[in-house]
Amino acid sequence: MKTWPKSPLIYEINAWIWLNELSRKHNKSITLATVPKEEWNNLSSFGFDAIWFMGVWERSPAGIAVANRNKGLLEDFHRALPDFCPEDNVGSPYCIRQYEVDKRLGGRKGLAKARNELAKRGLNLILDFVPNHVAPDHPWVMYHPECFIHGSADDLKNDPASFLDVNGNVFACGRDPFFPAWPDVLQLNAFNRDLRHAVIETLKDIAGQCDGVRCDMAMLVINDIFARTWGIRAGKRPETEYWKEVISVIKNEHPDFLFMAEAYWDLEWELHQQGFDYCYDKRLYDRLEKDTAESVRLHLCAEDPYQKIMVRFIENHDEPRAVAAFSPQKSRAAALTIATIPGAKLFHEGQFEGRKIRLPVFLGRRPEEAPDIDLQAFYDKLLKTASLEEMRNGQWCLCERTGWPDNQRYQNLVAWSWRSCDNYALVVVNLSDSRAQGHVRMPWEGISGKNWRMTDYFTGKVYERNGAEMCHPGLFADLPAWGFHAFIRWSPFP
Repeated sequence: MKTWPKSPLIYEINAWIWLNELSRKHNKSITLATVPKEEWNNLSSFGFDAIWFMGVWERSPAGIAVANRNKGLLEDFHRALPDFCPEDNVGSPYCIRQYEVDKRLGGRKGLAKARNELAKRGLNLILDFVPNHVAPDHPWVMYHPECFIHGSADDLKNDPASFLDVNGNVFACGRDPFFPAWPDVLQLNAFNRDLRHAVIETLKDIAGQCDGVRCDMAMLVINDIFARTWGIRAGKRPETEYWKEVISVIKNEHPDFLFMAEAYWDLEWELHQQGFDYCYDKRLYDRLEKDTAESVRLHLCAEDPYQKIMVRFIENHDEPRAVAAFSPQKSRAAALTIATIPGAKLFHEGQFEGRKIRLPVFLGRRPEEAPDIDLQAFYDKLLKTASLEEMRNGQWCLCERTGWPDNQRYQNLVAWSWRSCDNYALVVVNLSDSRAQGHVRMPWEGISGKNWRMTDYFTGKVYERNGAEMCHPGLFADLPAWGFHAFIRWSPFP
């Protein structure tokens, strides 16, 4: 296992789609065991620290049948793939039949080969783990029914959308308490001792096959959340938190194994305290998409320990495509923001090419979309920027910015800087749809006695500024809507 760096760069790939398209590209069937070396080299060229292969586990035939009868899902399938046919529904990767690599993707041996190829190129491997539910045809349903939330015949009669009869037993369907139940999965009982033991054994097996897991909807099994969701159906509340118990055992055997939580409801710090290394920063995503620059700045005022454990993103398989949600230029400003602040950075396959269609995770095929060459060039520079030593191991600081009594548009600017020894970097972003001006104050007093020549990494333009003036009143910035500066290379001059 490669040691995890600070602020790892993670790339999410839909394993089924990726292998499907590689098979078409190379005109032969390709699995994880037979991916051509040039394709592994291509992944490694981006500078990522880890690949998250989303959806490698065996999918449920029972879940596929449920999905193909669901009117809402079928509408989503046709929206994303106008020529959709039932064979395109390969099943939800979060309706897991069992934690074995799907044979159609190469099986366990294929995954081991893929992991080895990634490791040779310095890349770690992340896989999925779903704590809340499993498919109706998962072996636990037959052999360990005590591990599930149960219902009654009356529950099934009165609320058939939330309960399912499997072999004469009535089980609750999996759910998020704020939404209707998911009809294709059964709810695990996070309070059950046998379930926790089974989860630990499962994760031990998974930890032997990869370097970390992304845990789906991790907050649902926090004791308080689970108790409020399921009440007396869950039975006696354990004294120990689910994740504290599970993660501690896995970390004892695999100290460097990474746990990443999909988390909402501002429970990120709580999950970190329970053992997670990183947690989704959905709050920042929402603020970048819908809120003001000032709200983003205030979010970044949180203390350093909190910032460092967040997973920053503007796109993943659960969210709309970035260029569709943000617009092309705004997506660049948002991407620069998440890529150059502390914490892990998550990117999504297709994001760099500017794909607009969000694909339902059930589908094994996606429509053709023409790549955006300019956007690809932007991301090429962005990933190089995010990989710099200053951004990896430097000291980060949010910068103060000021304006004038008759011009408050400086509040649309957000700025931060990095320092590593005598290397400095400064990023200024206009997170608004109108031009903004202001002074950005550098926090590093060490620059005061020198003049500096700075290059904007994205435009190549060179600026010469006095260090003392950059500290007070600050570097003057005048940026168009969604514009930005990324001053990466600094050199003193007489």
